[in-house]
Amino acid sequence: MLALTVVAVPATAAPPLPDKDPVATGTGGAVATVDPLATDAGLDILRRGGNAIDAAVAAAAVLGVTEPYSAGIGGGGFMVIYLADESRVVTIDGREEAPSDPDFDEDVFLEDGVPIPFFPERITSGLAVGVPGTFATWVRALEEYGTISLSQALQPGRVVAQTGFVVDQTFADQTLGNLERFRAITSTADTFLVDGEVPAVGSVFRNRDLADTYKLLQREGLAGFYGGELAREIIDTVQNPPTVASPPFEVRAGLMVLDDLAQYQVLEPDPTMIEYRGYEVYGMGPPSSGGITVGEALNIGESFPLATVDDVAFQHHVLEATALAFADRNAYIGDNRPQYSYVPITGLLSQGFADVRAALIDPATAAAKPVAPGDPCGFDGDPQCVPDAAALAGPAGTSTTHLVTADQWGNVVSYTLTIEATGGSAITVPGRGFLLNNELTDFNATGTGPNLPEPGKRPRSSMSPTIVLDDGAPFLAVGSPGGSTIITTVAAILFNRFDRGMGLPEAIAAPRATQRNTSAVLAEADYRALYGAALEALGHTVADTSEIGAATGLEFLPDGRILAAAEPVRRGGGDAGVVRPTKR
Repeated sequence: MLALTVVAVPATAAPPLPDKDPVATGTGGAVATVDPLATDAGLDILRRGGNAIDAAVAAAAVLGVTEPYSAGIGGGGFMVIYLADESRVVTIDGREEAPSDPDFDEDVFLEDGVPIPFFPERITSGLAVGVPGTFATWVRALEEYGTISLSQALQPGRVVAQTGFVVDQTFADQTLGNLERFRAITSTADTFLVDGEVPAVGSVFRNRDLADTYKLLQREGLAGFYGGELAREIIDTVQNPPTVASPPFEVRAGLMVLDDLAQYQVLEPDPTMIEYRGYEVYGMGPPSSGGITVGEALNIGESFPLATVDDVAFQHHVLEATALAFADRNAYIGDNRPQYSYVPITGLLSQGFADVRAALIDPATAAAKPVAPGDPCGFDGDPQCVPDAAALAGPAGTSTTHLVTADQWGNVVSYTLTIEATGGSAITVPGRGFLLNNELTDFNATGTGPNLPEPGKRPRSSMSPTIVLDDGAPFLAVGSPGGSTIITTVAAILFNRFDRGMGLPEAIAAPRATQRNTSAVLAEADYRALYGAALEALGHTVADTSEIGAATGLEFLPDGRILAAAEPVRRGGGDAGVVRPTKR
């Protein structure tokens, strides 16, 4: 095991916020996150001889402090790992899970046959909280694939929680957007507000409760979260949300019990894999829909000469491909454990099925949306596959965070983690400093299909951590936050990189739109200015949205260097770093 010094936590003011650099090139390893303190934590681990898995966990633990409304130990996520010494890709499913109570059934989010209002009531409730999987993911990753101890990996996050970080505009805006919800929960107001108000931009924000929680977990490990006093406090918070005396909306109690925490397990399913333009694209399988839906969209795109068409035709084909892939996602993807549903992964990812779907794309006219799902069963070969004609997408939160790491030995991590909506359930475990997720609202509240609530089930996710290999060697890793727009963001970055000749930073920074089999394409302002009128002439309806995603990625260059890239602007910009920088 790598010997890293665990230093005492100083009770001093936070250092000035480091500048963000969205692009870095060099050797020795790389990290890209949305936050410079998290990137620095990962790089420090790499400089001390840790590997990419160690760096990913350390960076994620810092993001749990500086990005508490997007990620943290109250949530879950998916990790895709390339292991250089074994030349293989493995995945860790740390998705949140529904409680085992039989009352958590397909009617759980209905009252008098009508869905509980999504915002603020359904998301701000104990009913929305799934059994968290993030901490178990960190433990599994370090024990199976890392080189440092859990205590060492948590230490950078503990230091940042204790000493604080400088509040930026993004943090203040996210707090403001949750102000009513946060004020309704006493523990959340105590933790994240200052005298009931948003922390001032430029002030130092400290979360000493979370520092103490990390210290507890450094000492007690997995059992400290899923058993003991902290577990009892989590359950009490879910069952008895700590609201103010007269909250402005109803905050419902949840059904989670101690056994749900004690019995939680991370899983290691097979990754998804497709070949695109000669590259091997690996992603996350169910209950994430990311690997399958990104893969199907790419397979559909492979039917067209996207490198040679004009820009409008390229965008048209990408939008149509993602709409078709989303129709199939909604119909067929859910928790694919035998007690829940069968997901026809082979059929959905077959090139034959993609070719059938691609034949529906008219180069001159957009299809009316929503389009119907296809029938992958003839390409799947399993009698459990049953065609589905009408399943709904369901809601999906827009908050999440993504990071990528690589080390000097060629190991790579692409990791997406979340607490679902920005601010999660808005319910903080009293005295513990972290928000609980609202991930169970990713289940469909009504309708049909594989994503209805059931006891112990994991809701469908859109997280799409992706690793691309070139002839079996790591070439690229990418991912993004953004709810169901994660899928279209990752697909667009890959299409941009492989079909339009963009470098990775340009592919990440390019204007975005998202078509998820909805009546309108949602587009950023720059995208609409470039393509909106021409796409509308083809029959697309293009509507405005503020921003889509906040991606990070890395690429192995032919000369042996690594290029790390993050957003230059979206979500306040991200930060990329390498161990030994060189000029780009």
